[in-house]
Amino acid sequence: MILSEPEWQAVALSLKVSSVAVLASLPFGILMAWILVRCRFPGKALLDSLIHLPLVLPPVVVGYILLISFGRRGFIGQYLDAWFDFSFAFSWRGAALASAVIAFPLMVRAIRLSLEGVDGRLEQAARTLGAGRWRVFFTITLPLTLPGIIVGTVLAFARSLGEFGATITFVSNIPGETRTLPSAMYTLIETPGAEAAAARLCVIAILLALCSLLFSEWLTRWGRKRLGESC
Repeated sequence: MILSEPEWQAVALSLKVSSVAVLASLPFGILMAWILVRCRFPGKALLDSLIHLPLVLPPVVVGYILLISFGRRGFIGQYLDAWFDFSFAFSWRGAALASAVIAFPLMVRAIRLSLEGVDGRLEQAARTLGAGRWRVFFTITLPLTLPGIIVGTVLAFARSLGEFGATITFVSNIPGETRTLPSAMYTLIETPGAEAAAARLCVIAILLALCSLLFSEWLTRWGRKRLGESC
């Protein structure tokens, strides 16, 4: 399958955006999952709802919220631009931010389900033996949550690859800068005589998503096997 230069740019940009989105949001995903499972506080249900809100909101609404928040004149973006000369608007960084926000609930949910399966008595026993909170987290909680972290990471990556609505609303559809794989497909579908190119990108998108899911399954089995051997 031979892709043109713009098509390769769209595929490469999608992989870059998805990777950055997942790596940047992973620490926050682990933190939010741990808070939701291990902590009790007023407003916990509200926090849970806010985290999962992007799952039920139209992606265009999410993109608009990001635009008025992190655009150059947004109530956060204006300070980033003035103080640090940094902007998310109309750049691949904004596409990564939009992808991270959309995929974040899937990541948190997978990690949370795995964390709920960790026996809290193991952590209590380690604390009783003198281990500090951070040591317990990094030596017991985090390794036992590894399968969920893997699943959440790969699901978020796959979701980021397919993100379209929030991205095009927030950072537009700029060739070589914000034109990811879904945006490129949208452009080709709207272009007369470009059906073959759109079909090629469709096949690439399916293959990338399928490979991500298969890789997730393999990593999950590998992680469970390693945990079983260590036990």
